[in-house]
Amino acid sequence: MGRITKRAYKLSDGRDIIYFDDADTVLPPERGDDLREPAVRPPTATMRQDVLTGEWISIAAARQNRVVLPPSHLDPLAPASPENPSEIPSLYDVAVFENKSPSFGPELAGAAAPEGLADLARVGLGRSRQSVGRCEVVCFSPEHTGSLAGLPLSRMRTVVEAWADRTAALSALPGVEQVFPFENRGEAIGVTLHHPHGQIYAYPYITPRTAQLIRTIEDYGGPLFEDILSFEQKSERVLLQGDHWTAFVPFAARWPLEVHMLPHRHVPDLAATTGEERDEFSRLYGRLLRGVDALYDTPTPYISAWHQAPVHAHRDDIRLMLQLTSPRREETKLKYLAGSEAAMGAFIADIPPETAAARLREAIGKTGR
Repeated sequence: MGRITKRAYKLSDGRDIIYFDDADTVLPPERGDDLREPAVRPPTATMRQDVLTGEWISIAAARQNRVVLPPSHLDPLAPASPENPSEIPSLYDVAVFENKSPSFGPELAGAAAPEGLADLARVGLGRSRQSVGRCEVVCFSPEHTGSLAGLPLSRMRTVVEAWADRTAALSALPGVEQVFPFENRGEAIGVTLHHPHGQIYAYPYITPRTAQLIRTIEDYGGPLFEDILSFEQKSERVLLQGDHWTAFVPFAARWPLEVHMLPHRHVPDLAATTGEERDEFSRLYGRLLRGVDALYDTPTPYISAWHQAPVHAHRDDIRLMLQLTSPRREETKLKYLAGSEAAMGAFIADIPPETAAARLREAIGKTGR
C-alpha cells in the first residue's frame, strides 16, 4: 500500500482546492482544470459585537444564496460533468475547497480587520470588525449519498489526515485564532446538502465555548483534561478504549446522545497527533459512528465537533477533544432547544448518561469490529 497523497490546485475564481488521495487509491495523479467562467467572490462578511455578552456575530448575507438540498444530478460536491459543472473538477477520494459563500473570509487582513484578541475583548456599543478567516468544505466521498460510518477504513484515515493537514495550514494564516473541523449530519441538524461532507472554520477570535473552557481551567487549578480522562475511564460510561483514545458518554451529558473522545496524551490539536494516533482514531471512530447508526432503523442526525486549542493561547492547557452530539431522544422524537436551553443556556437532560452509554455499547457491539 502507498501513502496518502495531497495535491493542491486552484478553482477558476482563485479559491484553493486540495485533493487527498487514499493510500490505496486507484485514481491517476492528474486532476482536471476548473472549466467554469470565473465568478466574483462575495465580499468578506462583517462581525458585530453583542454588547450583552461581548461575543462577535458574523453577518454573512451571501449565505442566503447557497444551494439547499439539490437533486443528485445537480450535486455541487459531486465530480464535475458537462451536465453538472460542480465545485470539484475531477473524480476524487477526499477533496477540500474554500467555501463559495463563507461566514469568515476570504480576506485575512484589512483596515477593518480585528487588531488582535485584546481589541476583540473590549466591549462597547456599535463595535464592528471584518469577518476575516477561512471556511472550507471537506468532501468525504464522490458519492451523492452515504456517510462517514459507511466508508472503508482507508478512506476514514484519509479524512483524518485531511483534518490534520488543514488544521496546520489554517493555523498558519494571519489573523486566525482558532480552527474548528466539524460535520453536520442529517436534515434534523439543518444540512443543506445530502452529499457526505463536513466543514472547517478558521475564526478570527477564540470561540465563546472555548473562552468559557479557559475560565473553567483557571478556576479548576489542576490538569483538567488529565483528570477528566482518569475519572471517565473508571466509569460505566466508557464506550471504546484503545492504546491512544477513549470514547465515553460524559458525566453531565446535555444531549440525549453525547459522546466525547479524548487522546491519552496531551495534544492541542489534530496537527499534533502522530500517525499511530490517527490510525487508531480512524478505526475507533468508524466503530462509534456505526454504533450510532445502529441505534435506530434510520440514520441518526448528529453534530461531530473537534474542540481544539486556540492557535496562540492555552495550548498547554486545552487538550484536543472530539464531541459528538445528537438531538434524537427516541426514534421519532427530537430534543428541541426551547425556553430554558435556548434563552438561558440551562440544559435539562432527558436521558441519564449511564442509560445512554449502555444503549450505545449494545449498538456498537452489534456492528462488529
